[in-house]
Amino acid sequence: MRFVIYGAGAVGGVIGARLFQADQNVVLIARGAHHDAIRDNGLRFICHDDDVVLPVPVVGHPSELTFTDHDVVVLGMKTQHSAAALGELSAAASTASIAVVCAQNGVENERLASRWFADVYAVCVMCPTGHLEPGVVEAYASPISGLLDLGRYPAGLDDRAHAIATAIGTAALQSVARDDIMRWKYSKLIMNLANAANALCGSSPANAEISARARAEAEAVLRAANIDFVSIAEDGERRGNLLQTKPYGPGTERGSSTWQSLRRGTGSVETDYLNGEIALLGRQFGVPTPVNALLQRLCAEHARLGLPPGSLDPADLLAQLD
Repeated sequence: MRFVIYGAGAVGGVIGARLFQADQNVVLIARGAHHDAIRDNGLRFICHDDDVVLPVPVVGHPSELTFTDHDVVVLGMKTQHSAAALGELSAAASTASIAVVCAQNGVENERLASRWFADVYAVCVMCPTGHLEPGVVEAYASPISGLLDLGRYPAGLDDRAHAIATAIGTAALQSVARDDIMRWKYSKLIMNLANAANALCGSSPANAEISARARAEAEAVLRAANIDFVSIAEDGERRGNLLQTKPYGPGTERGSSTWQSLRRGTGSVETDYLNGEIALLGRQFGVPTPVNALLQRLCAEHARLGLPPGSLDPADLLAQLD
């Protein structure tokens, strides 16, 4: 089994680093300055007790690889980049029965991947990570770096799912094969709605109220759509104390994946597929979602204008919600 990490940013890069450290067969696909830094200097991986440079192989495009039926392609890019990336992957791997594993936020990536590939697996990613400079990824949690439970999309398990979960478990990661994985991904979607407030307002106490209102809308929408999701209690039982993060050090910056996108000035964010997913379902099932719709619009504006994270006063955001 070879793991091809397609989109080796925060989550993808940490998964690739941990698998490489566990002597799994790993190759990264990265782009731009990140690719160049890894190619020239290796992947710098920082975690709670280590800071190492790993000589992980890297390429810049799927066409640079020869795919076989034994390849497991782990998608790590943001959802707004998935369709283009999957088209390129399909062209490069058209003769191989690869497994496509969506280690991404939101619930749209699996649907997109299924247009091109038969063996698609969903991953509920609980993996606090960072990627703010080329060639560097950081895992924030210990004693393991992440929980990566997975299953076939839209439901079920097979031998390949069990094999992937077992391989992931050889690293400083944990994975449970689940036949109801989308219940877990919808629960993670609800949690990720808070990313928008964090990106817009930084670490403000007001985020709790904003996020709670976004969550309430989401739960109402999912119930109206008859979509099941894992409860807070069930999620808490799964996590336990496995993902412990150290306090921020002096000068340390941390934030959600959306915060990191604004921090890097990427020009786009994934909130169209997080808060925007709730807005979409709200329109389909007649449930008002003004909080999520506003957060979606504001995050897109901030990304388009190149505004840094934390540039919106929480009071101004709350005023727009009332």
